[in-house]
Amino acid sequence: MLSIFCSPSRYTQGKNATAVLGAEMVGLGLNGPALIIASRSPIRLLSATWKQTFAEAGIAYAVHEFGGECSLTEIERIKQAAKGNTSRVIVGAGGGKVLDAARAAATDLNLPVVNCPTVASSDAPCSALSVIYSDEGVVECFRIYRKNPELVLVDTQVIALSPPRLLVAGMGDALATWFEAKTCVDGRVKNMRGGLSTQTASALAELCYRTLLADGADALSAVQTQVVTPALERIVEANTLLSGLGFESSGLAAAHAIHNGLTTVPATHGYLHGEKVSFGLLAQLVLEGQPRSVLHRVLGFATEVGLPITLADIGLKELPKEDLKKIAVRATVESETIHNEPFEVLPDMVADAIMAADAMGRAWRKSHSPQ
Repeated sequence: MLSIFCSPSRYTQGKNATAVLGAEMVGLGLNGPALIIASRSPIRLLSATWKQTFAEAGIAYAVHEFGGECSLTEIERIKQAAKGNTSRVIVGAGGGKVLDAARAAATDLNLPVVNCPTVASSDAPCSALSVIYSDEGVVECFRIYRKNPELVLVDTQVIALSPPRLLVAGMGDALATWFEAKTCVDGRVKNMRGGLSTQTASALAELCYRTLLADGADALSAVQTQVVTPALERIVEANTLLSGLGFESSGLAAAHAIHNGLTTVPATHGYLHGEKVSFGLLAQLVLEGQPRSVLHRVLGFATEVGLPITLADIGLKELPKEDLKKIAVRATVESETIHNEPFEVLPDMVADAIMAADAMGRAWRKSHSPQ
């Protein structure tokens, strides 16, 4: 089997990077008209900068306000807007669902896509896939595309102004990267591109984990103060680039499959992707029988930055047996990444791992709470 590594054509990050968006696009041969897909906050924060940067680059553009869910309905709305604007490139600006929807619409229309994440809440921006949800917010499927974005541009000044919870959720998503990648590498299973992992991808996934442990708390402090610091720059890169390349070119395992299972219970819908992945990782570590030292390191980091470590932390203070079964069954459907684990995974095993992870999280919190 061949080894395959994939990445965006270009990754640009830094304070006030949006000011060079037009120039970066022109440098890559991307010309207008452009259609910007954005949620309300990015439109409010960046409209003036878009006007200036696209005027300087000679790119005509229009803005389409994102409907809130990366669903087939919203993707179709974006495609119609792009056709009406005779767009030649689609620019996504916002969180993971905005970027996933922009990428899906661009692929359907055979157009290049530029991703401009305005939060560092997930590793979606660099990838060549979208997670498709129902209009009600339940994960339906993955779509994998033939190529990664032409450009990923991250403005860390914008990230510094975002809610701290979003940065923390991104750390939760990134926290799983190394553990899922290692499971896939050790098992020599196919990555998201259908090949084996490379040393490069594995090293980036491990660097992602080490960066989180070293800089996570300081980066959170920077966002709470709304300033850009070296620690924030490193965590934004870890959440976005290192995690994105690590997961796509190495692979996913139980943590993300359990996340997908959790989305079947409406009580979790108010919680972010990375928050649910963080708990899913704890369940994965239990499922794999990882040493207590590994679990304690993850629990310690999660506690330090405020990631979920119990079911109650993701809206499931009460979890009826029928809901637990629903989660476990969805996490183990035939197409799920949980089957990248090096042993057969059945729904009852997932249910047990979830409950054991919750008990461990509650015990950890009790033993580490101020007396």
